[in-house]
Amino acid sequence: MRLRDRLSDLSHPQVMAIVNITPDSFFDASRTWDEQSIAARVQKVITEGASIIDIGGYSSRPGADEVTLEEELSRVERALAVVKDVAAGVSVSVDTFRSRVAQLAIEMMGEVIINDISAGEADPAMVDVVAHYGVPYVAMHMRGTPQTMQGRTAYERGVVEEVTAYFDRRTEWLMSRGVKDIIVDPGFGFAKSLEQNYELLAGLGSLCQKGFPVLVGLSRKSMVYNLLAITPAEALNGTTALHWEALRQGAAILRVHDVREAMEVVRLHDEYKKRLPR
Repeated sequence: MRLRDRLSDLSHPQVMAIVNITPDSFFDASRTWDEQSIAARVQKVITEGASIIDIGGYSSRPGADEVTLEEELSRVERALAVVKDVAAGVSVSVDTFRSRVAQLAIEMMGEVIINDISAGEADPAMVDVVAHYGVPYVAMHMRGTPQTMQGRTAYERGVVEEVTAYFDRRTEWLMSRGVKDIIVDPGFGFAKSLEQNYELLAGLGSLCQKGFPVLVGLSRKSMVYNLLAITPAEALNGTTALHWEALRQGAAILRVHDVREAMEVVRLHDEYKKRLPR
């Protein structure tokens, strides 16, 4: 992946830190709002080893409130201004499905990663913006919207087969529109039941073998805390277990709330892989 005139080697797992500029993200400890709390969060995750900071101004949890374009622009602009001040040069991702927000981020920061939960389906202009500026693009699998997605979990051929087939079609289309650096995200928790999330994790290797880097967002999600009958605040241990499995199957990027713990999993997994029979 090319970003800020340098190549990032995604053959070694990267850790992407979540920085939410939202009042309603499902894990309340991840929320930042004013400049001071944003700066503290950014500095903390960089110190802990994150190679990418993911800025989000619109919560995409199931049933989340809608956010106006003007409010999302304001939130993202505020966060990016802090990042420029305290962490200039760090790789930045912006979690948005709106082309106007993507364009604002690119114009403020230069090259950024655009992390789009809709894979370009929510805003048709998004793909044109990404292709025009030549920035890396995360395309995630989702059906419907955050408000409606949990009513759209019927997969006639099975979730693994249908998600993989979706990316076969979508990546071909994105490339035909001029998008070059594509990362795919299977969308854990988005239009998937608890059982389907685990089916998708068990089959993650088939997606990782398609030739595109795979980003996974498993951190403290309902597939952990609902299964274990705990809260998101108690879901770090379960998250760590799932991160190991995602790395084992070939995930390239872990998108996380807890950077230090994720970096430890990456380091342990690296050491383990050295001992595998060749």
